[in-house]
Parts: sequence; C-alpha cells; structure tokens
Amino acid sequence: MKGLFKSKPRTPADVVRQTRDLLIYVDLQGSSRDAKREEKMIELSKNIRELKSILYGNSESEPVAEACAQLTQEFFRDNTLRLLIICLPKLNLETRKDATQVVANLQRQLVHSRLIASDYLEANKDLLDLLVSGYENMDIALHYGAMLRECIRHQSIARYVLESENMRKFFDYIELPNFDIASDASATFKELLTRHKSTVAEFLSKNYDWFFAEFNSRLLASSNYITKRQAIKLLGDMLLDRTNSAVMIRYVSSKDNLMMLMDLLRVGTRRMCGGRSRTYDGSVSSPGRFRCDPRRDTYSRKS
Repeated sequence: MKGLFKSKPRTPADVVRQTRDLLIYVDLQGSSRDAKREEKMIELSKNIRELKSILYGNSESEPVAEACAQLTQEFFRDNTLRLLIICLPKLNLETRKDATQVVANLQRQLVHSRLIASDYLEANKDLLDLLVSGYENMDIALHYGAMLRECIRHQSIARYVLESENMRKFFDYIELPNFDIASDASATFKELLTRHKSTVAEFLSKNYDWFFAEFNSRLLASSNYITKRQAIKLLGDMLLDRTNSAVMIRYVSSKDNLMMLMDLLRVGTRRMCGGRSRTYDGSVSSPGRFRCDPRRDTYSRKS
C-alpha cells in the first residue's frame, strides 16, 4: 500500500516556488533564532542547493535544458531574485555561495531565445544599486560583487551602472582597506569599463572630465602599489581600444596627463613599467599630441 502514496517528484518550478515561500518567511521573521525558523533555514539551504544542481548538473548527470528553462521562467515570474538578494545576509556562508552561483547561471539562461534575466533587471534596476552598495558590507561584499559582475554581462544593465551615481562610488570601494573587497571592486570596475565597447566609449566621452580627474588623482596617484599598477593596466586597456580612439587622443593631448605618465615611467619599478610603457607608446603614436622626450623631460606640441 505504501507504494500507492509515494510523493510526486518536485518539478523545477515547484522548487522555485517553495524557495520563494521560504525566502518570504525568512524576510518577515527578521533575525529571530527560534526552532521553527532554524528548520526553515535548513530547508531553504537544501532548496537553493537543489536549484544549483538543476542548473549546473551533478556528478551523476548533466543539466537538462528543459528543466533549466522551467526553473528560469518561474524564477523571474515573481520576485524570487529580489528576495534572494535581500535575504542573502541572513543565509549561512555555504548557502550564500550556492545562491551566488544560481544567480550567475540564471544570467546566461535562454528562454525562447531571450535572456529573460536582462528583462527582469531592466524592470528592477534598483537591485543593481543594492548590489553595488554591498561593497559597504564586509559579510556580503564578495557575493554581491560576483552577482553584479554577472548582471553587467547584459549591456543595458552595464549602461545603467555606468550612467548612475554608483560609478563614482567605485573610487571609494577600490581604496577600501580590506584587500579582498578592494580587489573585487577593482575587478567589477574593470569589467564595467572594458566589456561593452560601444557603451564604454559613449560613457567616457560624456563623462571625460570628472572620470579622468578621479582616475588620475585617486588611482594613478594612489600610494597603494597594487591599486596603482591595476589602474595603469586598465588605463592602457581603455585608451588602446579602437572604440576609444577619440578619448585617447583627448587624454594624451593633455600636457598634465603626459607629465604624469612620464613621472610614472621614471619612478616605477620594473614590473610596473610594462603597463606604463604600453600606455605611453599609445600616447606617442597618436595624432595631435604633445611630443615627449623622456631623456630631457620636455614636452612640445607636434608640428
């Protein structure tokens, strides 16, 4: 008789719905530590782990496209992503890692040839503000940072972050005393400024004055060796990209910028000179520039 009453296997959509219900419960319960809440937290961790298994597969099976599509559709049908991001600080470390991987995978899932994650984020852009502000919380900074980098794979989402006030905050985050968080913020900053070429070129053209004023004074002039080195490499990546040719010409046409680059070349260590030389080589090969003589430290307009 027992065989007649076996529970029906849960579908991917069922797992998402139950996860959403548990997230709502956790969100409403706050930080209480009663037995019922602990039981729900354990169940939530199992559900998130199951979502991860459906999306990534496991040691016994590969992910099934139809199951992934069902999961993705249900996940973005309601506010499961919002709930997961909001509740992330309340989850234990392993569950946070699983949740981060789930969110990352969902950004790449196609449903009827569409990235519906992008559509959802465009309608809920405040979530990007929340992810960026995560760098101010040591407990969740790396998880939110990883989620953010996956979200800005979508060009429209990257454009939103670039054009928002959030972009200015990265100069603060990159200088945070916590090395891991500062490095993660730097990785996100680089991704924003290199992934979507046309969007980056538009951003740099429109925001040239304030952006490079901050970049030069805070990153290139940083007393932190790693910050300065990463900034030099990023500057080279930006200026030497063909889509940023107009920005490069404007940058290297500034006597102050060239003097700064020359100073970096003169006082830098051998390991840092590679990135600097690449940037400098770009400056001396562009039209309408100042000519620099590194042996004499002199600058003159090219005739």
